[in-house]
Amino acid sequence: MKRFQRLAALSMALCLGASLVAGCGGGSGSSDTQAADSAAAGDSAAVSESSADTAAAGDSAAADVSEEDKYGGVLTISLSSVPSNIDPVKYTGVYENQIIAQVCDTLITYSDDLSEFIPCLATSWEANEAGDVYTFHLRDDVYFQPGTYQDGRQMTAEDVKYSLERSAKESALDRLAMLDHCEVIDDFTVECHLTSPNASFLAALYNGGNVIVPKEEVEGWGDEFGAHLVGTGPFMMAENGWKTDESCELVRFDKYWGQKPYLDGVKFVYITDNNQRANALQTGEIDVACDLSGEAIQTVQNDSNLTVSQVPGMGVNYIYFNMANGPTADVNVRKALQMAFDRESTVAALYQYGEGQVGYLPLPPNSWGYDESLIDLIPEYDPEGAKELLAEAGYPDGFTLEYYTGDSATSKRIGEIFQQFMAQIGVTVNIHQAAWGTFSEIGASGNADVIAMSWTWDPDPYFYLNKMFHEESLGSLGNGQQFNIPEVNDLLDQAVAVSDQAERADLYKQALKLIVEQYPQIDYAVTNVTTGMSKKVSANPVRADKTICIVSEQSTNIWKAK
Repeated sequence: MKRFQRLAALSMALCLGASLVAGCGGGSGSSDTQAADSAAAGDSAAVSESSADTAAAGDSAAADVSEEDKYGGVLTISLSSVPSNIDPVKYTGVYENQIIAQVCDTLITYSDDLSEFIPCLATSWEANEAGDVYTFHLRDDVYFQPGTYQDGRQMTAEDVKYSLERSAKESALDRLAMLDHCEVIDDFTVECHLTSPNASFLAALYNGGNVIVPKEEVEGWGDEFGAHLVGTGPFMMAENGWKTDESCELVRFDKYWGQKPYLDGVKFVYITDNNQRANALQTGEIDVACDLSGEAIQTVQNDSNLTVSQVPGMGVNYIYFNMANGPTADVNVRKALQMAFDRESTVAALYQYGEGQVGYLPLPPNSWGYDESLIDLIPEYDPEGAKELLAEAGYPDGFTLEYYTGDSATSKRIGEIFQQFMAQIGVTVNIHQAAWGTFSEIGASGNADVIAMSWTWDPDPYFYLNKMFHEESLGSLGNGQQFNIPEVNDLLDQAVAVSDQAERADLYKQALKLIVEQYPQIDYAVTNVTTGMSKKVSANPVRADKTICIVSEQSTNIWKAK
């Protein structure tokens, strides 16, 4: 019986997917958020290119180009959603971080392959034996970009203290909740004192929310700082560079402490429609299109001047349920909703061009906390069984759910597929789409019945499990579902208190099992990071964690053939 049900569901989802292809858009999933919007602690993330044409992008651009000819030009990158705020402590989406990462720097960063921590603004660091105090030794040749309230002064340990303590107190996603305070030892040495030993601290420092910024600019601009962001990175905001809902223009910072960028500047434009991003690539309006999906991938692949890169990603796409209010506060109702949703047919309908694979758990498979055996706890697709379970829970005639998601066309497609699956068991789903800023507020409020989104971070399970399921994240977008199980909180607390990765992994797997048994969300896909590019671009700037790296502390320095 289940075989026929699955075939019917596959047919329904494929038909729905086909009917929506012409309007497909958005990125890899409903909405993207990051708690560290990026990072990669512990093991190396697998990074590969999906097509031979990808390598050809760099090869084509690099052919017989002298070092001198690499300099100049502006790289135009389209983001798949509109950034709301690029103040480091206020941003909530990967889109904002993709801009922040060009303007600002962190104390430490990751190697180009995301395999290890390397110096950035800090030249070296060490921790005490207890693991609750970290000492950072800073570069003495770093200067802030000139702004309105300072003229490009030298960065010192006081700036590190100010920036990190600001994040610890004000971050929208509690990105540095483990920090108690910083102590300045001298101009270029600072100690970070944690509330308790926390093995995720270094990975947290890589996040765009923990970049170093000048106090004068922050306090001078107040709530407008995001539109006038100042940092120490390779590019700085152009005059009137922030155009709300339209674009963000950056120019090269000539006093940058690292290698000189080849590019004169970078321009980010916002094109939420997937097909329009592909068209903009074809016309030369943009050079890089983030988050391609659907037929747009084929469109780009068919153009000899363009190429597609697909990098195995670190994001999970999911639909989560309110665990405190409404029908979904009942664990059996949540289980029934999972039983009524067919992951396989949904992924087949959504990702026909290699954009993603079926997902089951709230961790990406390339996280060292992933436990494949827990997939057996996920209910199989069984709409008839779901109806029976709803009846037992007191809902024989179903109920209505208010479903919230981002404003991309892909988000709408996922919502409509979910809506049709739920209709089979008598559950009515009303879909509400909103721009990222509004959507983030709705999710963080904890009042939504259903939220659909994706979560991208690094392989450290802390940034998924603690941010989605720990009581400390209540009131944030990550835990808008109101998940709060004492046993899970305890295991997650234990996991950050030990430094041995194998021991941490075991604790996270125990917590993950308890989480899965609560059926808090439908984790339906793990997506690739799919990027379209002009072959004039020397290399793919988008990493597996969705950060955009144009100039790195290692070898990366993107340029554009003339």
